[in-house]
Amino acid sequence: MNLQLTFAGGVRIAPAALVIHYSRSSGPGGQNVNKLNTKAALWLDPAGISGLDDAARNRLLSLCANRLTADGRIQLIAETRRTQEGNRQALFEKLENLLLLAQKPPKPRRKTRPTRASARRRLESKRRRSEIKSSRRPSPRPAE
Repeated sequence: MNLQLTFAGGVRIAPAALVIHYSRSSGPGGQNVNKLNTKAALWLDPAGISGLDDAARNRLLSLCANRLTADGRIQLIAETRRTQEGNRQALFEKLENLLLLAQKPPKPRRKTRPTRASARRRLESKRRRSEIKSSRRPSPRPAE
């Protein structure tokens, strides 16, 4: 049986591509923090993701650039909730948000020009600043 996790936008992830590990958390929980392994860490192999086109996959990898491990897996960590289940849920929420961001193509930049009035104001302020600075300089001494 080939079960897959399904996310928004028709993205599917093979369970074999996911590794979830639990450890002691530094988050809230009082003395529970010292006793229970509530921190959840997820490692995801990008090759196990289906339903993303190449451009979206590249955007996902660039979004996760600081979360990539040496072997190219994406690492996500959640330790804000008090329970393993809560942190696991937070991990999948983070993952879903990243996948949604990766699927949205970037808005193309349209070239704009400054208005004539703003260019005039900029040059005017530069001229004023230049006059202030030149007034601080000592006047040249006459030639002897």
